[in-house]
Amino acid sequence: MSDIDPKDEERHRAKMAKRKAVQDAEVAGKTIEKGLLIVNTGPGKGKTTAAFGLALRMLGYGKRVGVVQFIKGKWHTGEKEAFAAFGDRVVWHAMGEGFTWETQDLKRDIAAAEAAWAKALELMADPSISLVVLDELNIALRYDYLDLDSVVAALKGRREGLHVVITGRNAKPALVEAADLVTEMGLTKHHFAAGVKAQQGIEF
Repeated sequence: MSDIDPKDEERHRAKMAKRKAVQDAEVAGKTIEKGLLIVNTGPGKGKTTAAFGLALRMLGYGKRVGVVQFIKGKWHTGEKEAFAAFGDRVVWHAMGEGFTWETQDLKRDIAAAEAAWAKALELMADPSISLVVLDELNIALRYDYLDLDSVVAALKGRREGLHVVITGRNAKPALVEAADLVTEMGLTKHHFAAGVKAQQGIEF
């Protein structure tokens, strides 16, 4: 590394000291602790992956996690196998029937979504669970498989301290409004467009 001019070093130290003071003041001003409603949406890849990252973080602190998959359910996934290693600290329900263009059966899709939502309500009511991941709930809401107002009301009325993460494209505006944190995954470039198929460890 080349030598650093002492004046540059001092300017950097003063700049970082000011920045630290601002950061410390901002952190000190945040005093609310609450269960969060988190929505990962948008056309980009990574919505479910991010949700499971939070689940892993929660497990790292000895907490319990619940997962309900609304669309996925017919195929084997690496994440399900990985979380199985945590035993009963992860409650996992893959209750989807596949994407609507695969089932081509509206009644079946609605019935599957309703059963998955009933399981979601059960997990949200369980005081031993700190985080509930509702994977692809946005898809079920997009196709009107569930009543949006009822879902949003239940999420708003969830027990104190419970964190809920919802994934899927096209989050409904009412859900976005109710959420505490919304992340829009942007699509800049995707390997599917170049003809690369879904691969083990990346897509499933």
